[in-house]
Amino acid sequence: MEDIKVLLIEDDQTIADLVVLHLKNIHYKVDHRATLADGMAAIEKENYSLILLDLMLPDGDGMDLCRKLRQEKYTVPIIMLTAKTEEIDLVLGLESGADDYIAKPFSIREFLARVRATIRRFAEPIDEGETKRYTFKNLEINVDKRKVTLNGESVDLTKKEFELLYLLVQNIGVSFSRSKLLDLIWGYNFKGYEHTVNSHINRLRNKIEKNPSKPEFVLTSWGVGYKFNDEL
Repeated sequence: MEDIKVLLIEDDQTIADLVVLHLKNIHYKVDHRATLADGMAAIEKENYSLILLDLMLPDGDGMDLCRKLRQEKYTVPIIMLTAKTEEIDLVLGLESGADDYIAKPFSIREFLARVRATIRRFAEPIDEGETKRYTFKNLEINVDKRKVTLNGESVDLTKKEFELLYLLVQNIGVSFSRSKLLDLIWGYNFKGYEHTVNSHINRLRNKIEKNPSKPEFVLTSWGVGYKFNDEL
């Protein structure tokens, strides 16, 4: 197995020391940065298995960095670490492209479990069923390589965007509620945060649909949620 390298962007030195210590105890390599600027510089130089990102940093909001990374097509998984515990903070964090959200203070056992789970979900190949490639008109999904192409050109999807698309494709014509998609894709009980699904579906459509306002592939099931078009 390749070395797992984690970037921690956290300005609280006490928390940073604790996180670094426990991650190194499970044989992860860890780089620590205390500002958004230094964190971004590290991201541009290194390939990380995971980014642990504090929200409130001296030179800005970690959520802005998360959005920037997703806009620039960085697909590395991101876990947000924050003292903010209001529901709106969780919603905004997930909608900005984070894969998980851990509120401070947290137990080290839970923290390590969720770090491992996030890295595992990102690293494990999807192996369900015999079909490894799907083609729908000008859209092709290669499951083994986690690669999506549109009109022959590669489409950069985040981990969650790919998982959403793959789940819908595996169940063509089946409508999934937003709450069900949260359970299946995020793996945690984010009940009441259905707008997170909407945001990810909108970003997915912007990448694969010719006209996102009139989608051809990922359809809205009115009153239910979303499904993949079964008439292609």
